[in-house]
Amino acid sequence: MTDALLEELASICGSDAVLAAPDDVAPYLTDWRGVFHGTALAVVRPSSTVSVAACVRACVADGVSIVPQGGNTGLAAGATPIDLDRAIVLCLGRMHSVRALDRAGFTIAVDAGCILADIQAAAEGSDRFFPLSLAAEGSAQIGGLISTNAGGTAVLRYGTMRSLVLGLEVVLADGSTANGMRALRKDNAGYDWKQLFIGSEGTLGIVTGAVLRLFARSPYRVTALLAIASIGQAIGAFGDLQEALGEALTACELFDERAVALRLQYEPQLTRPIAQQPWYLLIEAASALPGLREGAEAALALALERDHAADCVLAESSAQADALWAWRETITENERRVGKSAKHDISVPISDVPAFIDCATQNVETQFPGTQVLAFGHLGDGNVHFNVLLGSRAQAQDVNAAVHAVVGEFGGSITAEHGIGRYRRDELPHYRSAVEMALMRALKRAIDPAATMNPGAVL
Repeated sequence: MTDALLEELASICGSDAVLAAPDDVAPYLTDWRGVFHGTALAVVRPSSTVSVAACVRACVADGVSIVPQGGNTGLAAGATPIDLDRAIVLCLGRMHSVRALDRAGFTIAVDAGCILADIQAAAEGSDRFFPLSLAAEGSAQIGGLISTNAGGTAVLRYGTMRSLVLGLEVVLADGSTANGMRALRKDNAGYDWKQLFIGSEGTLGIVTGAVLRLFARSPYRVTALLAIASIGQAIGAFGDLQEALGEALTACELFDERAVALRLQYEPQLTRPIAQQPWYLLIEAASALPGLREGAEAALALALERDHAADCVLAESSAQADALWAWRETITENERRVGKSAKHDISVPISDVPAFIDCATQNVETQFPGTQVLAFGHLGDGNVHFNVLLGSRAQAQDVNAAVHAVVGEFGGSITAEHGIGRYRRDELPHYRSAVEMALMRALKRAIDPAATMNPGAVL
């Protein structure tokens, strides 16, 4: 980076918003898991869309690439500047304003750097509800969540991030700004261009603002944990609950005994929340209408009667509900403590989840002695986080290939919600047709011909 460009970026954003000293830049160069490490000429922290656009124009003129970064909570190294000679990290954390909240229209307009938990709180303060929820919500930023089309635990009822975005503001690769901050539920005027940027992982442009859907708050909520002997029974229990609760069923999360044992290893003061079984199903339902708890009790009784569950616990308070959720939400952090793992964020048809987990587990643990599978995820939408605790980091690539081969056999996807990033980039062509890959490359060339935006990610 030339001194002239550094000075120009400082003049755009302020001298305190441009970090160039190695110790200041270092925290932005490593992914959340501490596995991937990159290099950058500087970290730039603009505070407005106008500043972002000016930074892009300055970098384009100097031939410097841009890696957008939000809360840096991603698990696919999409925001880590790996193998880039001349790049800056453009961090959006200073852009954290709620621009507007329309209570009557059930929408909220926010900057890209808004933290998810703050958006949830802003909605709640107006007696509204923003449904995206995931373990990193205290630090994940909405721009990154949009760029990765995040899923979370409520996809079953509310869909992925793609379903929650009404309008976008995006700075393009030439430094121009596409302003589509429209709070419209129906808009059939030409191409819906915002969909190109949702899930594009910063490779086509930089999301700087969004209009999001809000929902009515549900005063009635039930949370339950079921102990289950097999995943096949979990599928049966899911069917029982969905039939009984309908759209009120918000989440249906699967995890195994290994996840419970791992948490108890690090928090031995805890006690098991339910009788021990190989698998557990955490469910949540919410409704604006009374009678939800009675309906949930009847559904759980039916699951027990049909032998789809061995035991169940229904939370008696919000505190108990939060405690049950903690068994699911701490899995990734506890796995991180182990140190070595190969992560797989796959999706298969819901009915194939039991067969996929059985087949992939047998393949991995047979081929790679010393490994241990930790499978958990969103049973209600077929998304399994099939993670493998490794004996050594050298096993990771071969383990990935073995797992993804099974994904292919079941017609699934190698990433359901985490994205491709740099972690899965080289595998993508094996699981997408040549026509699909050509289409993606054509879009990249058309929108970012100089490959300025997050080069090396996705493609």
